[in-house]
Amino acid sequence: MEFGRVESLWRYPVKSLIGESVDSFDIDCRGVSGDRLYAISNSDGKLGSGKDTRRFRRIDGLFSMSAETIDNGISITLPDKEVVTSNSPSINSRLSQILGQNVTLTKEDKISHFDDGAIHILTTASLSLLRKKLPHSGVEPRRFRPNIVVKSQFQDNELLGKVINIGTVSLEVTHKSERCRMITLGQPGLERSPEILKAISKDFGLDFGVYAKVISIGSVSIGDNVEVVQD
Repeated sequence: MEFGRVESLWRYPVKSLIGESVDSFDIDCRGVSGDRLYAISNSDGKLGSGKDTRRFRRIDGLFSMSAETIDNGISITLPDKEVVTSNSPSINSRLSQILGQNVTLTKEDKISHFDDGAIHILTTASLSLLRKKLPHSGVEPRRFRPNIVVKSQFQDNELLGKVINIGTVSLEVTHKSERCRMITLGQPGLERSPEILKAISKDFGLDFGVYAKVISIGSVSIGDNVEVVQD
């Protein structure tokens, strides 16, 4: 069954920093190649995030920076528009200065940088439904940090439990994405919107979007068909 087409693709080279919109990406056994491969960790070794959990620590100011994938690493654009790379000797001192505490840019090792799933999928139908409820609240895909936005007439939760083909990749959609305060935070071009989390809690049971695991690796590009191949 044809479910829709890929409308946009997103990668987040550093966990909890603004990511990058791309035309295509590879998917390996881990997930989107290069996605959340790096994180900013505090002096206790906890990973910087917009929330506090067993693995993560809330660090304010992460959304003031953006990250892009480059050859042999990543680049980070700082609030003053200075660009530093992952191999720069000054990167940790600059990040610490901006965030007001001692932090380190760390590459993923044994502990996963993912919150709850490898690949996050949203559909335009789900976004449109939420946008109708909150027409003035900046309901844009990047607020929800998806990897794949599918242009579809169907809600994303209709993919639950299904195997889908996208490009040369097969994915199994496993569970819903439970939202947190991070979707309410302001970022460049989007104002802080606490009402978004309240609306999702009321109308969607706090879930918005779905997660998928990798069945077979390959590549995905904008415009690729999304097909349900197994219910």
